[in-house]
Amino acid sequence: MTLPTPAPLLTLRNVSVAYPDGHQALHNTSMQVKQGEFLVLLGASGAGKSTLLRSINGLVRPSRGEVLASDLPGTALSSRNLREHRRRCGMVFQQHHLIGRLSVLANVLIGRVASRGLLGSLLPWRREDKLAALAVIERVGLLDKALARADTLSGGQQQRVGIARALVQRPRLLLADEPVASLDPATADTVLALLHDICKKDGLTAIVSLHQVALAHRYADRIIGLRQGRVVFDGEPADFSAAAEAQLYAPPSTSSAALDNVRPTPSLTNQPKELQPC
Repeated sequence: MTLPTPAPLLTLRNVSVAYPDGHQALHNTSMQVKQGEFLVLLGASGAGKSTLLRSINGLVRPSRGEVLASDLPGTALSSRNLREHRRRCGMVFQQHHLIGRLSVLANVLIGRVASRGLLGSLLPWRREDKLAALAVIERVGLLDKALARADTLSGGQQQRVGIARALVQRPRLLLADEPVASLDPATADTVLALLHDICKKDGLTAIVSLHQVALAHRYADRIIGLRQGRVVFDGEPADFSAAAEAQLYAPPSTSSAALDNVRPTPSLTNQPKELQPC
């Protein structure tokens, strides 16, 4: 007997984002994200990766289309369920966004604020919150730094604190916006390996934007390539060829011809995978 395919955790339907200055950051983007998937977004700066992530966590409202989460009331992301969606959605940033004068423990505990409510946030931290924070600090290998000021840590250590802060929320979806862009290659590999390992052990769904193609090949279950706000690749890392990479990062002067070849028309369905639109 064939088991039914589980519903995707996240679905984007024809999402477009236009900013007030007229810039079209995303064009008619549709995708589904499976539970437990480690999805990597690739693309040049300005391709729409950050806008896509912000649309998913509700920081940016789509101009058109909708974002659906299978575990939210009514599934569609709305003003009524936005707070609950964000509580279940951990975020890791490129620039860490830590408070330097606070300890590692205090920075990680900030990730518990959303679960405490307005009144709870005014009270001292509960023992269970501190234990939860120490547990994730240990998971990222920084237990011996728990009481150290965040601004005394290296860049890689600070990013681990950022990961711990997201994990202490106990999210079901983890979004990471270029989390290793400011790190040296060896440290970037170590931090991304840690993030990947935690997500796989916990069954967390992750969407991670990167610039490093080699890291995407090494850790992604699936790659989505964005170019000028359009999805031009959606497939497994093994199918992300040198030709697909060249198309994704081609100079802007060649963009019009390249994008003409990947617009979603029925005649393109039999083209090679790297040229198929999502």
